[in-house]
Amino acid sequence: MAEQHRKTVLDSGWLAARSTEVQFTGIQLTTTHPPTSPTSPWMQALVPGTVLGTLVKNKVVPDPFYGLQNEDIVDIADSGRDYYTFWFFTTFDCKLSINQHCDLNFRGINYYADVYLNGHEITLPKGMFRRHSIDVTDILHPDGSNLLAVLVHPPDHPGRIPPEGGQGGDHEIGKDVATQYVEGWDWIAPIRDRNTGIWDEVSISVTGPVKIIDPHLVSSFFDNYERAYLHTTTELENKSSWTAECSLSIQVIMELEDNICLVEHVETQYLSVPANSRVQYTFPELFFYKPNLWWPNGMGKQSLYNVIINIDVKEYGESDSWSHLFGFRKIESHIDDATGGRLFKVNGEPIFIRGGNWILSDGLLRLSKKRYNADIKFHADMNLNMIRCWGGGLAERPEFYHYCDYYGLLVWQEFWITGDVDGRGDPISNPNGPLDHDLFLFCARDTVKLLRNHPSLALWVGGNEQTPPDDINTALKNDLRLHPWFETVDETNKSVGHLSLELTDPSQYLDGTRIYIEGSLWDGFADGKGNFTDGPYEIQNPEDFFKDNYYDYGFNPEVGSVGVPVASTIRATMPPEGWKIPVFKKLSNGYVEEVPNPIWEYHKYIPYSKPSKVHDQIQLYGDAKDLDDFCLKAQLVNYVQYRALLEGWSSRMWSKYTGVLIWKTQNPWTGLRGQFYDHLLDQTAGFYGCRCAAEPIHIQLNLATYSIEVVNTTLKELSNVAMEASVWNLEGTCSYYKILENLSLLPKKVASISEMDYPKSKNSEPVYFLLLKLYSMSDHTTISRNFYWLHISGGDYKLLEPYRKKKIPLRITSQTSNEGSTYKIQIQVKNTSKEPYSKRSTGRLSYVDGKDSLETADSLVDKEHEVGWFKRLQRCFAGKSDGLKVYEINGDDVGVAFFLHFSVHTSKKDNKEGEDTRILPVHYSDNYISVIPGEVMHIELTFEVTDPEGVTPCVALHAWNYDEAHFIL
Repeated sequence: MAEQHRKTVLDSGWLAARSTEVQFTGIQLTTTHPPTSPTSPWMQALVPGTVLGTLVKNKVVPDPFYGLQNEDIVDIADSGRDYYTFWFFTTFDCKLSINQHCDLNFRGINYYADVYLNGHEITLPKGMFRRHSIDVTDILHPDGSNLLAVLVHPPDHPGRIPPEGGQGGDHEIGKDVATQYVEGWDWIAPIRDRNTGIWDEVSISVTGPVKIIDPHLVSSFFDNYERAYLHTTTELENKSSWTAECSLSIQVIMELEDNICLVEHVETQYLSVPANSRVQYTFPELFFYKPNLWWPNGMGKQSLYNVIINIDVKEYGESDSWSHLFGFRKIESHIDDATGGRLFKVNGEPIFIRGGNWILSDGLLRLSKKRYNADIKFHADMNLNMIRCWGGGLAERPEFYHYCDYYGLLVWQEFWITGDVDGRGDPISNPNGPLDHDLFLFCARDTVKLLRNHPSLALWVGGNEQTPPDDINTALKNDLRLHPWFETVDETNKSVGHLSLELTDPSQYLDGTRIYIEGSLWDGFADGKGNFTDGPYEIQNPEDFFKDNYYDYGFNPEVGSVGVPVASTIRATMPPEGWKIPVFKKLSNGYVEEVPNPIWEYHKYIPYSKPSKVHDQIQLYGDAKDLDDFCLKAQLVNYVQYRALLEGWSSRMWSKYTGVLIWKTQNPWTGLRGQFYDHLLDQTAGFYGCRCAAEPIHIQLNLATYSIEVVNTTLKELSNVAMEASVWNLEGTCSYYKILENLSLLPKKVASISEMDYPKSKNSEPVYFLLLKLYSMSDHTTISRNFYWLHISGGDYKLLEPYRKKKIPLRITSQTSNEGSTYKIQIQVKNTSKEPYSKRSTGRLSYVDGKDSLETADSLVDKEHEVGWFKRLQRCFAGKSDGLKVYEINGDDVGVAFFLHFSVHTSKKDNKEGEDTRILPVHYSDNYISVIPGEVMHIELTFEVTDPEGVTPCVALHAWNYDEAHFIL
């Protein structure tokens, strides 16, 4: 992310107090009567953060994310705005030298503020999404000790929550330029303070006479990406009373490996900046021959260059310095003739979009680099390639974009308009958007300047299911018009042709490199005309995702489903009365209606049934006995549901669809719907169903036609590969086996390679397991592995209930290494049950040493191979190592070890009974796995122990076949 090198972040030592409880003025607080400790009414403050976040931190109010405790917190509509108007106070040291200048910077305040520094008052204007930079050079204390107090006022129109709730409450918040979700939605309860606070970074920056402001970096390409140019324009502000003679330099550095850097370019220009003025300067473009390109996740590496700009002033020295990680890439899109959907290209290559909708990481805006890193890595781990930042949430922060750059997630960024709050709803909402259109446009332009240098940023969108008011929309279209160099493809997919190099430098545009779409349902998204043709948002029959009539348009920006977390999360976020599972109410039409308890209802539970269309998917596995049983069966459904969703879309790549975005990937609070991981950062099984389905090269079963397909979304052709399909019954017998060799698969294509005729066989079982594998014939390395549990048409999975009594033997070998607080654990799982002989099984693949080798049906992986694999692994580890550990789970039964799930826990003496001992987040290479007889699978876990003193992490294994968790490490 961008760094002003002379910046000091003020993120600690803050105090806060309700304004009505403070008897002093801002001038007194910053001169004669500063608070000195967290003594009433003052408390330790969360900055960056919100008023409600500070109150929760100090336990003045209960945790609004737990149970029904949000109902115990006073809503701003009932208390009045003064109740959430707060003082924030801190001190900082800054002593200036001759010709130095200091700015006090606020990257985000909601909604406006009165700032007092050393007895001087400054009023900050309204708007949640605008930066404030105040020159405080003349009001700093000479001794360097400074007192800062900020009185923060809530939004002007916080609104009222109707008794029935609703999307965006009474919609009054839409009159302000602020987050709209705060009045509540169908996935979150209202945020009582409406996110009032100093919610983003506060800093001071010290420079010399001349300051660098908002450089703009743009790359352009010619000759099929062999020639590239870096274009750079920056603003320069001379704060002195004399003309500054300057040398302005730009460096471009590529980090190779092991902290070795390669300086690609150094360019210096000389210029004069008049006194007390602000000027714009454009560098001569820098030429690069075949630069390393930035690619989205799954298409290639995320190559990043560090661009550093320095300005030196004659007779002063270095005045300011700025840097930003930059990726050479070109993003284009057009409406595809074949599908009618918007088709994206990166560096000239079409990319099939499989992504998710994002709200924000935390409803109370407790934002952090650590949390963003976990969030975005989760999305990359799921093999997604786009995140849509929904218009009712944030203009996401530079830290969010930094990790999207690093992990390769394209970002669709919306402005702060939603159909529910800006034009429709009950009551009918504000048809003309925010009251202050100039403020909205100021915030939009400032947001563009803040984020435009990130390679992950792919497009701007005016609003969610709505367009901005006409005047705002027209202004945004003009401000965000493309530079001619980036209009290489028109809407009919015809090349515009070579353009003159004498055009205005593209870095002089506000953006100029990314398209602007007026709304999420326009111009190649949904029906393209603004009609409500996104969704649905409910449980589906898995096979329906593959059918011709499932969705009619080329790109669905929102399709959602269920998302109950594991039982441990329910217990950690709800009191015991919230642990009651839904009541399954049988209806006269034969379908089941789920009736959740009041706490689940409050936390926006979405049922696993849709009476009249979808039978209850949890009951397909038998009646749920208790919370643990319900949540385990829900994970089975989560996995199947999201794998089928993405496989159904991928099956029609380019022929019917250009992309899909799932509503939604995560929850900014402890919700019970539409999520791949919960607010505590534990993944649902849907995470791994998505991860499986979205892998760049993927073998899958079309659930509508029962054909076996291979989806290749990469840029490379596959040759000399083989497909293997094996069916396993509940007795542990391989009852069907098929192999196809010498296959070739074209890049960015879907190929149907075989019919799966087992279900049509007279000998087919009512419930069975199917393992599909795609592997290289040269070294038997697995390219894609996909495991299904299936039932015959019209059937169910109830035979899996007695299958739980089967005790399948496992050998689990593990090795742990840690470097400081970061742990890495390699686990090898082997199903040691012996497969009964089957005439139909002529051979099968088993895993040895990370590769596959073809063996006879009754052969097993030799233990020496396993130990050898770990010896080689051990040599790769840096840091401390526990050595090799082997854990045996005994059992006399034969069959598939079904739905194995790992979790990591603390092991310490003072654990309380019922305490949530999970260590979160954990990044797994895979989870919720199933292992056939004789098979060996490898899993890698990485996590951090934040308080390593007295904590020994241990790994638990849960499975369908085991009643209790086995602590294997």
